[in-house]
Amino acid sequence: MPINRKDLADAGSPEALVKRILKAEPNLPVPVPIQELCARLGILRIEELDTDGFEGGLVTDAKRSEGTILAKRGGEPRRRFTIAHELGHFLMAHHVPDQPGRFLCKSSDLLRLTAKVGDERQLREVEANRFATLVLMPPHLLREAMAAFREPDLQHVLALARDFAVGKEAAARAYVQYHPERIAIVVAGNGRVQRCYRSLSFPTIVCGVGSPVPTRSRYHSSSHRPNTASDIAPCSPDLWIDVRRDLRAPGLSEQVYLQQNGFAMILLRLEPVPEESAEERRLEEGWRHRFHSGRR
Repeated sequence: MPINRKDLADAGSPEALVKRILKAEPNLPVPVPIQELCARLGILRIEELDTDGFEGGLVTDAKRSEGTILAKRGGEPRRRFTIAHELGHFLMAHHVPDQPGRFLCKSSDLLRLTAKVGDERQLREVEANRFATLVLMPPHLLREAMAAFREPDLQHVLALARDFAVGKEAAARAYVQYHPERIAIVVAGNGRVQRCYRSLSFPTIVCGVGSPVPTRSRYHSSSHRPNTASDIAPCSPDLWIDVRRDLRAPGLSEQVYLQQNGFAMILLRLEPVPEESAEERRLEEGWRHRFHSGRR
């Protein structure tokens, strides 16, 4: 790889950094060789982290001229994301560690997508996660890979995770963001909602984090086979979204991918509301008027 730190001068945001990397490396292969990229950008070593309670870390000098990344032993996709996350800390000069020359990141830090106003530490973790996602799944390569995917399907998420060598949840977040349809993916664990990812046009999911997965959801079906995506089937939209009673309800479909240890991904696909004909609107408006006025 010909890229070096000079190529990234004055690029402080995750987006600007990845844009410079892709400019210097227009033929970046998939999966992205993240360890080789680290070596080109000043990371001397990648070592195993054995500190309890932490997923990754970075040890660097005050000038951020070189560094060592620490990554907990585990599955390769998870470890790759940790390495990319710590590389993000290393490259963003405005990321100031809690301890001089040493970053330590928990598992929850590597899942963080939003930060509380004024919380600089949380903001650093959000930016490092954005960098990791963008560098491991470059947008132009992700769009190219998704061009073959038409109807939303969790099988596509699994294919992206395999091809880009990232975790299923990281692939799910990217899939929701770049898919043209109105979709959401709910991550469930032990019968409760853990996290929700939705496209900008998908309505707010009424089941908050920590609440039980709706009892009528296909998640509770006994027919699921582990590590196999179910068929996509219609479900009642009010299980997941707020449906106004005076409007025609949209169609909603569910698909479930049951993983190990009680975790699952649930794909939600929102169908467009069919256009009402002028006659249907006239009849419905007349019915509502008679109902509210007490006439029959």
